[in-house]
Amino acid sequence: MNLSDFDFDLPEDLIALRPLKPRPSSRMLVAQEGRVENSHFADICNYLRSGDLLVLNNTKVIPARLNGRRRRISDQGETFANIEITLISCDAKGDWLSLAKPARRLNIGEEVHFEAGLKATVLSKTSDGIGLSFNMSGDAFDMVIAQIGTMPLPPYIAGKRPADAKDNDDYQTVFAKELGAVAAPTASLHFDSALLEKLRQHGVNFSEVTLHVGGGTFLPVKTDDISAHKMHSEWGHVSKQAALEIMQTKRAGGRVIPVGTTALRLIETAARETGEIQAWVGDTDIFIKPGFQFQVTDGLITNFHLPKSTLLMLVSALIGLDRCHEIYDYATNERYRFFSYGDGSLLFP
Repeated sequence: MNLSDFDFDLPEDLIALRPLKPRPSSRMLVAQEGRVENSHFADICNYLRSGDLLVLNNTKVIPARLNGRRRRISDQGETFANIEITLISCDAKGDWLSLAKPARRLNIGEEVHFEAGLKATVLSKTSDGIGLSFNMSGDAFDMVIAQIGTMPLPPYIAGKRPADAKDNDDYQTVFAKELGAVAAPTASLHFDSALLEKLRQHGVNFSEVTLHVGGGTFLPVKTDDISAHKMHSEWGHVSKQAALEIMQTKRAGGRVIPVGTTALRLIETAARETGEIQAWVGDTDIFIKPGFQFQVTDGLITNFHLPKSTLLMLVSALIGLDRCHEIYDYATNERYRFFSYGDGSLLFP
């Protein structure tokens, strides 16, 4: 399939720069049994049944955007230049792949100095980003990042306004636990504690998994033939308990509905080898596009995504490309709010 198959016209004024409050007041498009209707997340119980299972991604976003100063020593002496660093992903050694502005000013071996005594050495420069080794790790690193960093808002928001104190809460889910993401699982931002309790009282169950969303989620697809696209890799974990809960839901006739494309990618990864969900941990670069055979997913809660994005391809794989275009045309005509801080949808194949 071609990249142009996943294009659509999106009015710029539909891109949400702030979320609605309270969280469940966001609109929710519901697509099931050939119908499309308008609702709100506050009324989601009207569309879910007792025994259904929502799969939540409990990753926690770190304030991954850092302002530093590049230190260079030459025959002329010591010089500094301002550098903005956005952390993307951490490897097993604790080194970080990052984006830098301006990247051309950085050379391998140079140091970047930040506040609170944090500094990083440039290890590598590739088309994927800048490799950095920090002088802190573990809890010490997390504490400093929380002190000096800002939330790494998606490019389509950050290009229109800077991150501020409100984003520290707005860009974090109410069930975030496991530090490591540099982007939020944004479909989960529509839920607050009261709505989660309302769903429990309705008989809906929950399982938590962890996928640390990386900055690669915002990278554009650059190949006309989408099968040639190289998918980014992200670390995830499905516990034995979560796998058992999902398996029991399937066997009891309940529906397994991941909240967000990140949770969906992870549970489908964990079921890829055997066709049945199992405990899993590791890096996944699964690319879900039309033709993919779903093993676990019965529905999806997700926001409205960028044209030509891998996330739109995932939605098309679940509900069909023609159906996806119909829904997105409907959403733009009904003036749903798009992207991370926008409205969402509940989609069934």
